[in-house]
This record gives sequence, structure tokens and C-alpha cells, in this order.
Amino acid sequence: MDRITLRNEFVTVALDRKGAELQSIVDAAGREWMWQADPTFWPRHAPILFPIVGRAAGDQIFVEGVSYPIGQHGFARDRMFEVLSSGPERAGFRLLADADTLKHYPFEFELDIRFELAGATLFQTVTARNHGNRPMPAAIGFHPAFQWPLPGAKGPQTGHVAIFEREEPADIRRLKDGGVDPATRPTPVLGKVLALDPSLFLEDAIIFDEVRSRSVWFGVEGTDGLRVDFPDLPYLGIWTKPGAPFLCIEPWQGHAAMLGFEGEMAEMPGMVSVPPGGSMTRHIAIRIGAPSP
Repeated sequence: MDRITLRNEFVTVALDRKGAELQSIVDAAGREWMWQADPTFWPRHAPILFPIVGRAAGDQIFVEGVSYPIGQHGFARDRMFEVLSSGPERAGFRLLADADTLKHYPFEFELDIRFELAGATLFQTVTARNHGNRPMPAAIGFHPAFQWPLPGAKGPQTGHVAIFEREEPADIRRLKDGGVDPATRPTPVLGKVLALDPSLFLEDAIIFDEVRSRSVWFGVEGTDGLRVDFPDLPYLGIWTKPGAPFLCIEPWQGHAAMLGFEGEMAEMPGMVSVPPGGSMTRHIAIRIGAPSP
């Protein structure tokens, strides 16, 4: 069984073994909140990014001076996971290192992805374990894509906002030629509010590498929207393709290499060194509802 459904009185959630990917969140009124992967724009729903976030310089990582080819966002999003558990309100998936992953990432890892419903909130937990005998550099990223405009929101995309938990005065970063431009840009957030407009994304994603908030609400004020909590992730990306009817809110542990970077994988932004026998866990939660007061 490749597709798993979680359900309670508030939401119905669909998950897929490929990438252990969240594919659908339907509320009690039958409204779909997730982007449905139209290949005209972007053929994914909410991939998990591992063992890198973004693109490595030259699409290769260096581990102890040896080069390994690796694609954007790593390989977990395209692999079939084992189903560890499946119940009405929770499910667990696992991916283990194998001969193919070792060609791209020379570490004996175990990657567990767990989902749990609690009321109108979906909790998602990702744990990377190191079963090898040397420190394992690793990054984890979440990449959920939501309908834009959201269901029930009347009017155009430009009526939507992202409301941050705290004021966000720090400069942002942008991508350039697949890497992160070292030059910063003034934040488009006014206080806590980012007024969303497709023109914001003509230069690709907005990267908050000094984000103060640990949650952001997306929607039209006065209506139900989506709150994404990211309690232990230090970076945030917001992205769409101009003209596409979706918005990605992406909490990350790590991000793409800076332009000109030529170092080891362990030196890439946000990399965590997982010790032998150790693990790294990161969490997000997605909740349908009005913004917090």
C-alpha cells in the first residue's frame, strides 16, 4: 500500500510512500489545502529535503576531499520508504542507506518520518540517525506547498499575507545561479506582515537566514488560513513560481551553498554533525485556523 490516509473529525490527510510525502490536507468542509502537484508548474506536494537543502556547489559534495554527485535537495524525496506504522491518526516511514545512496552520500544513515494528527493540527517529525563510525554531516528541510489562493479565500493572490510570530527586520537573501547570493537585500516584511504578491518571487525564493519567528500564518485576514510552526529550524524559505497557484512555506536546517563555496559538505550552511550512534530530530506542525491574536 503506497498511499496512507489519516483522519479525524477535523481533517483528512493523505501520505505517500514515495518520499514519505504529505500530499493532501482536506478539512471537514471538504476543502483541499495542499497544492496538488500540477506538473505544468511544479510536480510535488511537500517533499522532505535530505541530506542537503538546496543545491550543492557544482551538484557535488566533498567528504574528506572525495567528491560525490548529489542533486538539488538530496535524494530522500525520490526514494520509496518502508511503512513502519499506520493508524487512524498517525503513521511512520523509514529510509535506510543502501548501495545507491552511498554513491551520493557516503554515510550509513537511517531517516524516519512520522506524522500525527491532534485536532486540526498535523505534526511532522523527521529524525536522521548515524549508524556509521564517523561524524555524519546532515541537513533536513521541509517543503510543503499550499493552494494560493487558499480555499475559502475570496479575491486574488494579492489579498493574502504571511504573518510572522515576531517582527522580522533582518535582511534577506536570494538565490543566484543555484547558489545563495552573498549580498543581502532589505526585508519585504513590514513588522510582522509580509504582503504576498507573485512579483516577490521573480528572483526565486525569499530566504530568511536570520529569522526570529518560530511560526508563520498564511491566509487572508478574517478567514481561516494555515499556521506553520517550526520550533527547532533556524532558516525559512518562502517560494513559488511566478504565475503558479501555490505557495511554499519551507522551514530548513541548512540551505544552499553560497556562491563561490568550495569546501567540505560539513562546512555548508546549517549542517549538523551527527555523531556515531547519534541522531538529529526536527519538527514542524501545520494547523488550519485563524491567526493567533
